[in-house]
Amino acid sequence: MGILEGCQEGKRTPKLEEVLCPDCGNEMEVFVIMGGGIGKTGTLAGEETCDKCGRVFPENTPLDVFDK
Repeated sequence: MGILEGCQEGKRTPKLEEVLCPDCGNEMEVFVIMGGGIGKTGTLAGEETCDKCGRVFPENTPLDVFDK
């Protein structure tokens, strides 16, 4: 086993981010994919729902739709 073998796996672990719902401004905690290929990085790891207004954000929604 090489020294750096398996290092890429850490990039595939979703990261918890705090964002604001673009509809109502409610603070949300969402899991974001930090690696995994073209079109996946910086997207939601799963479906998320705003607790305040009920808007549903499907998996793979880009993080840039949210306010920070």
